[in-house]
Amino acid sequence: MLPRALLYACLSFIAPLMAAEPISYSRDIQPIFTQNCVACHACYDAPCQLNLGSGEGAQRGATKLPVYDGTRTEAQATTRLFLDAHGAEAWRRKDFHSVLDAQGSQAALMARMLELAHEAPFEPNAKLPDDLDIGINRNNQCALPTEFDAFARKNPQVGMPFAVTGLSEADYQTLQRWLAAGAPVDDVTLKASAAEAAQIAEWEAFLNAPGAREDLVARWLYEHLFLAHLYFEKGEAGHFFQVVRSRTPSGKPVDPIATRRPNDDPGTEFYYRLTPIQGVIVHKTHITYPLSAAKLARVKQQFLGSDWQLDAVPGYGAQRRANPFETFAAIPPQARYQFMLDNAEYFVRTFIRGPVCRGQIATDVIRDNFWAVFQDPQHDLYLTDPQYRAEATPLLAMPGQLDEIGDLLGLWRNYRDKRNEYEDLRLKAYADAPAPDWSHIWSGNDNALLSIFRQHDSASVRKGLLGEVPQTMWWLDYPLLERTYYQLVVNFDVYGNVSHQAQTRLYFDLIRNGAEQNFLRLMPADSRQAILDDWYQNSGKLKMWLDYQGIDTRSPTALLLDESAPKQHFAEGLLTHFQTLNARPDPINRCTGAHCHRPDLPEELQHAEQALSRLASKPAGGLKVIAQLPEATLLRVELADGKREVYSLLRNRAHSNVAFMLGEELRYQPNLDTLTVYPEVLSSYPNFLFNVSASEVPAFVTAMEQVKDAKAFEKLVDRWGIRRTHPQFWQYFHDLTAHIRETQPVEAGVLDMNRYQNL
Repeated sequence: MLPRALLYACLSFIAPLMAAEPISYSRDIQPIFTQNCVACHACYDAPCQLNLGSGEGAQRGATKLPVYDGTRTEAQATTRLFLDAHGAEAWRRKDFHSVLDAQGSQAALMARMLELAHEAPFEPNAKLPDDLDIGINRNNQCALPTEFDAFARKNPQVGMPFAVTGLSEADYQTLQRWLAAGAPVDDVTLKASAAEAAQIAEWEAFLNAPGAREDLVARWLYEHLFLAHLYFEKGEAGHFFQVVRSRTPSGKPVDPIATRRPNDDPGTEFYYRLTPIQGVIVHKTHITYPLSAAKLARVKQQFLGSDWQLDAVPGYGAQRRANPFETFAAIPPQARYQFMLDNAEYFVRTFIRGPVCRGQIATDVIRDNFWAVFQDPQHDLYLTDPQYRAEATPLLAMPGQLDEIGDLLGLWRNYRDKRNEYEDLRLKAYADAPAPDWSHIWSGNDNALLSIFRQHDSASVRKGLLGEVPQTMWWLDYPLLERTYYQLVVNFDVYGNVSHQAQTRLYFDLIRNGAEQNFLRLMPADSRQAILDDWYQNSGKLKMWLDYQGIDTRSPTALLLDESAPKQHFAEGLLTHFQTLNARPDPINRCTGAHCHRPDLPEELQHAEQALSRLASKPAGGLKVIAQLPEATLLRVELADGKREVYSLLRNRAHSNVAFMLGEELRYQPNLDTLTVYPEVLSSYPNFLFNVSASEVPAFVTAMEQVKDAKAFEKLVDRWGIRRTHPQFWQYFHDLTAHIRETQPVEAGVLDMNRYQNL
């Protein structure tokens, strides 16, 4: 052991050397951004479009132009990182300004924003000032360097990190030293491993194979996988890839073609390429899809295993975008539908996740919780009846390809009438088909049963039947599933104008209604109208009269259901018939006996879940605390041995109907709200977090049951809540991601805190 004097001498010699060591962006800076900044500064909804998930994003900087603008009359230019421009100078030409460069004698904009927060920290675990706007719709001023002094005088509490516990002193000093040194960024690019590269070569060879059939199949697959975070069998942990259209063939550096939509004309010869996804993985854009040798063999058999013919590959254009059923008519529809069913969770996730990151266009047309099942391909008339398919295909075109403001109503009426003509054709065709029974519901794998939970402008999708029996259920056939995907994913342009966005929203309302009406075919004929009336109460009846096709109240179902409560009886039958496919049994929300907890848990967790079940599936009229809770609350339960479990408490808001674009608050039925309690992180956007020891969970639940107003709820938050200003906020917040990584490692990504509330 060194004498103390000699130890101090060594440290005094080493310290200056450590201080003089150059700061590495990849080693020293990106981890600080990932820990403290990416939770807000990622995706299109990053304030001022400042994306700090990569060096490229940090160097791109910020802009005053928002991505989300529901009132613009003209589509705006796209500003997608890694695609629409490359390098800082290219982004300057697109009106992005640097946050890293010093301006004369003034420090860099980022340095000044960090200093503003560092000089005025918030009181630990206290509520933020009421006049500090932290909502996602706040007006981000995005001050230029020349505007900063006036901005700071007017807004002294909006330094960075914004409205949250500040940086540690060490991290603050590291960032300031890096910025003072000119903010150098070393280029660290994720590369495929040897095993991944071999599989990439096989997939690229398949996607770029010569031949008209091969060309059309590759195009359809690209349009269905362009949003995916692809990962390979025996690939490296944390390695994900995306498929792009590139000007360069396999073996050369990828040169992506930046079209507005994936089904726009690329304008030049191109090749499908798989390229690594760069930057920090964030949960809200992380929609995973597995690739393997077995998957490749299945895809080849599905699409090219039969002897279908194609004379010429269709071109591009508005009509091709509007009706993919015509564009890809040559590909057997059985192959298309089965491909989507095999990974149905992925496709339903794409409807409401991904780079859009603020999905109210999709989510305000759905209820806060519902289940989705799929029509078996052998009983889908679009697949099995060529004559019906030929009559239906022209009627399946979707709006949004033309965005003239003046003709919005005319465009909408045209597509609404086509859709209703299709529904009439469909109703008559299925009236002559065999009555549906359990075999008509697809049961091919554990993607067959899905649960969807909406939280205002976001939503989550999970395999299995979670939560209480919901008010609505969807039964999706191929035309419904494919139209939803094209309307909300392929054809949707977040940079589009108000006409495009309105047409998208209005048509998705018709798709939802179609999925609900299809489900009604499973119910006894005499009960269908009453169920439909429950879904479309009050103003919903007007919408049914104006826009929806009538339902079949005569054709029978082959399911033997209790006519006094057919939907409940159907749900019970679904849980019984598909028990082996139900990926997530849920005894907390649907307790059928004395033990309302998962089996094989430590005793202290059994007691905790038994207590939590008292909060589940009870209306807010009797459980007053629901009125105080945000939509996605996380509960972290600490065990005596240091381990922990994480539960989601999702507030399911009730509405008289979800049939209109505006006035949602007028249709809100707060006394009917309920909570779903489930042991998993069920949202990319936590609204609040409680931390409770397992032994205190019964007391926590009792306190929740006793809350009658905001004052009582604030006391509960004071005792167990983790506010934005909590000294260990980031430790607790990122532990949610750690929980996902431990339980579902492929799905892990940094969560978003833009919606974390000031409780």
